[in-house]
Amino acid sequence: MAITWKWMDALWIGAVVLQAASHAADDIASRSLLPVYIGTYTSGASEGIYLLRLHTVEGRLDSIGLVARIENPSFLAPHPTRPLLYAVGETGDGGTVSAFAIDRDSGRLELLNRESSVGAGPCHVVVDRAGRHAIVANYGGGSVAVLPIDAQGRLGPACAFIQHEGSSVHPQRQQGPHAHSVTLDAAGRFVFAADLGLDKIMVYRYDDARGTIESNDPPFAAIAPGAGPRHFAFHPTGRFAYVVNELDNTVTAFAYDAASGRLDTLHSVTTLPDDFKDANTTAEIRVHPSGRLVYCSNRGHDSIAAFAVDLETGRLAPLGRTATQGRTPRNFNIDPSGRFLIAANQATDTVVIFRIDPDTGGLSLAGTPVSVPTPVCVAFP
Repeated sequence: MAITWKWMDALWIGAVVLQAASHAADDIASRSLLPVYIGTYTSGASEGIYLLRLHTVEGRLDSIGLVARIENPSFLAPHPTRPLLYAVGETGDGGTVSAFAIDRDSGRLELLNRESSVGAGPCHVVVDRAGRHAIVANYGGGSVAVLPIDAQGRLGPACAFIQHEGSSVHPQRQQGPHAHSVTLDAAGRFVFAADLGLDKIMVYRYDDARGTIESNDPPFAAIAPGAGPRHFAFHPTGRFAYVVNELDNTVTAFAYDAASGRLDTLHSVTTLPDDFKDANTTAEIRVHPSGRLVYCSNRGHDSIAAFAVDLETGRLAPLGRTATQGRTPRNFNIDPSGRFLIAANQATDTVVIFRIDPDTGGLSLAGTPVSVPTPVCVAFP
């Protein structure tokens, strides 16, 4: 079902966000081509990381091809200020994080080095705001590690490590910890690790100069038993945050206290229509740069669900769902201007671009889907 909705009246806090987003969009719109890197699983035809070009005027994707050979680069993270890209190597007992230099002209990637993620199955990585460290979540190992970045962009051995402990109620998926993502707040003072196995968002105090993390007080935000928190995102105002829950197909909204790192639950909403009874798991969550929308992906229903954000309270109102034109949309991303959403359909080997309606937030197909083998991550450097 296509999304049909008219924007709510802008509140004063929304006006601040929208003004900043407008300036960013104007700047980005002046660049007619944007690189888009696609992480993949390499168990089939894929060989590593692929490059697409986004034509921001026409709303079209072109395929450039393979730009780096690497095993299972299932999540990618750009450096905040330099032409560098970091990729997890989601392997069994010996997970890795790799550092790449980006050639500004061709977009090709040069491997700088590779380091251990200090855990099995690394599935998510982020670079801190200062660009000094990469922080990685190990799904299989149920742990979080911090790796230093040197002046050349290379990674060093982990300088901090935290092992999660515990379990939750799902008999197969929650027998132990499964750290599924790591996210920094806007100030870079706190790291939030969504652990699917524990039904908790772990909260850590973070020092970007030393690369240390330590348990916060409060140490976590609890999610409903069996929810399975996966990916976590902040609202651009910094007042709210959202987590998509993989196992019970919900999004939970929080109020955020930036001084203490505390998350207070507001409510949870389903990502699925009431009449959908087949199997589904959610995957990615993104907040639109305007702050007025939250999107998340459904694997099974094979759609992008959208929610309107109440800019005063942070609560969500369902708007509808748009089919991704393929199966198993594991990941998607919104371009920096907020005009396009790009979805990776893992099971049908396609990357699809949608135009975001500036008045309704609805998604409409733009251009022709691009073939990429087993795409699972969409990243803008």
